[in-house]
Amino acid sequence: ELVDGPNASHITPGALDRWEARLEDVFRGQPFDMLDAALSDTVSKFPVDIQPFRDMIEGMRFDLKKSRYKNFDELYLYCYYVAGTVGLMSVPVMGIAPDSKSTTEGVYNAALALGTANQLTNILRDVGEDARRGRVYLPQDELTHAGLSNEDIFAGKVTDK
Repeated sequence: ELVDGPNASHITPGALDRWEARLEDVFRGQPFDMLDAALSDTVSKFPVDIQPFRDMIEGMRFDLKKSRYKNFDELYLYCYYVAGTVGLMSVPVMGIAPDSKSTTEGVYNAALALGTANQLTNILRDVGEDARRGRVYLPQDELTHAGLSNEDIFAGKVTDK
C-alpha cells in the first residue's frame, strides 16, 4: 500500500532507497524505530532471507515508473515482486510441519503461487480504483483480444466483453 495508499504522492525513488537502506540495517540488527525493531526481532529468530524484501521494494519501484503491462508474462513478474515475495517471506516464520509430505521447494512454490494469486485477485477487484489512479494492470494484449481499450477501462465501461 506504500505506493497506492494515502501517502503515495510522497513516495519517490529516493524514499524507496531509504526503505531499502533501513531494510539492510534491520538485517544487521540495527533497527531505526519500533516497526523496524519488530522485523529485526523476527529475522533474528527465524531463517528469513532478505532477498524477497528487496524484491518487494523493487516491485514498489515498478509502480512508480510503470502503469501498463504488455502481457501476462510481464504482469506475472510484477505479481512476483509485489506479492509472491510475501509468500516467500512467510514460510520461514510459519514453518513447515515436520510430518509434511511436501518438499521444502514445493512449499515455497506453493507460497509463491498463493501470493501471486492474491495479487491477481487484487488486480481484478481493483480495476476501477486503479483506473482512477491512471493505472491499468490488466494485460494489454488480453484487453485487445477482448476488443477493449485502456479508454474503456478509464471510462468504467462495463460490457459482456
